[in-house]
Amino acid sequence: MSKSLKVGLPPIARPDARLFILGSLPGDASLAAQRYYAHPQNQFWRLLGSVIEEDLQVLAYEKRLERLAAHRIGLWDVVGSAVRRGSLDQAIRLANHNRIDALIHDFSALEAIAFNGGTAATIGRKLVGVAQDVELIDLPSSSPANTRPFAEKAAAWARLASFCGPASCADG
Repeated sequence: MSKSLKVGLPPIARPDARLFILGSLPGDASLAAQRYYAHPQNQFWRLLGSVIEEDLQVLAYEKRLERLAAHRIGLWDVVGSAVRRGSLDQAIRLANHNRIDALIHDFSALEAIAFNGGTAATIGRKLVGVAQDVELIDLPSSSPANTRPFAEKAAAWARLASFCGPASCADG
């Protein structure tokens, strides 16, 4: 495996997003597919499905994104590009960060930013700074490299439900 410049994916969100979930930098499988959380062993879609009470894993990628939009959930990453061998966060070097602080200004309905994993949280909290009226939430990583039991991860991710409940995240 050679070290090469990896360029992340663009943000995905409707203008009325209430919650953004930010990862670090997509892994090689996601970059190759040009889809968020494309690695078959990544538990992201299963975890988020448990939060919104929908089986996202069985849906085609485009339908998954439609369901997130309906629940006013956006996706992005804290790192826009970096040199990295493989897919592990520990291998990220020479990172160029996304303008995460702009989310607070660009999305007027934003209530929370959740960080998928420790690297995303460490970098993201620095980039956001003091977020007034936006809750910052650290989540255990959905990556297969995080070997915590699924139930333990799901319990932590359940905290996101208050930002995507039926009353606040209804379609339309």
